Amino acid sequence: MSAINSAISFIKQQYKTENFIPLHVPHFGGNEKKYLLETIDSTFVSSVGAFVDQFEVTMQNITQTQKAVAVVNGTASIQVALRLIGVKAGDEVLTQALTFVATANAIAYQNATPVFLDVDLDTMGLSPKAVSVFLEEFGELREDGCYNKKTQKKISACLPMHTFGFPVHLDELIAVCNAWKIPVLEDAAESLGSEYKGKPTGSFGKLGAFSFNGNKIVTCGGGGAIVTNDFKLGEKGKYLTTTAKIPHPYEYVHDEMGYNFRMPNLNAALACAQLEQLNVFLENKRKLAKEYESFFDTNGIKFRTETPDTKANYWLMCVELENKAERDLFLKSTNENGVMTRPIWQLMFRLPMYSHCQKDGQKNAMFLEERIVNIPSSVR
Repeated sequence: MSAINSAISFIKQQYKTENFIPLHVPHFGGNEKKYLLETIDSTFVSSVGAFVDQFEVTMQNITQTQKAVAVVNGTASIQVALRLIGVKAGDEVLTQALTFVATANAIAYQNATPVFLDVDLDTMGLSPKAVSVFLEEFGELREDGCYNKKTQKKISACLPMHTFGFPVHLDELIAVCNAWKIPVLEDAAESLGSEYKGKPTGSFGKLGAFSFNGNKIVTCGGGGAIVTNDFKLGEKGKYLTTTAKIPHPYEYVHDEMGYNFRMPNLNAALACAQLEQLNVFLENKRKLAKEYESFFDTNGIKFRTETPDTKANYWLMCVELENKAERDLFLKSTNENGVMTRPIWQLMFRLPMYSHCQKDGQKNAMFLEERIVNIPSSVR
């Protein structure tokens, strides 16, 4: 208990307050108000405007990709990216059960089915070994791709999620998926600014999807982005998210089912101002992570840090407790003392709508589910 009390005191010292400390709040210290007023004055407050265009160019630069598409939120980004990558109704998508529900929901929105495979203990993200083992047992290569021998359904994508901003083992995962002709879509909703072997997350798979929700490292209230190095695929994404409307001076011509998923210019203005501060946010978070690491190392609680060859954005920082009982005590004590903490998500196959989905043993995911707790991680 003394270690928990020390942790509570230390966190309050970091944020210099005895008041309630949230898990993650946005920091507006740049041009947010200026750009919002410019947008209002322009009258272009919906999905067409200068800041939408600027946001897309900025995201291309940050992620080192050829095309970025501004989308209304992170879930929509994954949903549309799954369609772009070729996921059709009745298909299956390999993903992780240790994730936020949006990852699985986006698959279901395409009338596809998630297959839940285990994570690695070090990254907390989809394990290349687990994917390989699963495919060796259930995969079957055919002329048009990989199929699940058990269900006879096509496995049309692999969707890893970079948990809390910690990159998965991308080289190994992509190598396994390439061998089985399965395209990779990165759920990078939590990893803006993270790097794997010197390159930004979101740039490794065929597509990457980001979120700019109110609790993310960079926020615009609600927003998302699809990024890709396949320019034509990106253009298709922009077309689909703009109700699949064919350009015409005045006629309304739509030649397939699209989505009204474009990010409004108001949100894009906020996003552009936030992205200007991304490097400062990253520096601040990494400094806080170092301070947390030093403190917890001397107090017998494991602070989760980035893996070799990666640079994490430390979006939500987390500790690993000894067992579920210790986790529950940590959660109860911190929250009762005004320090907001949260457990990692309940595994997706425990949710009623995904309980029927195929899964492997989930040894690592269940271990982490009982031990990982997020601690206050806001930019100070």
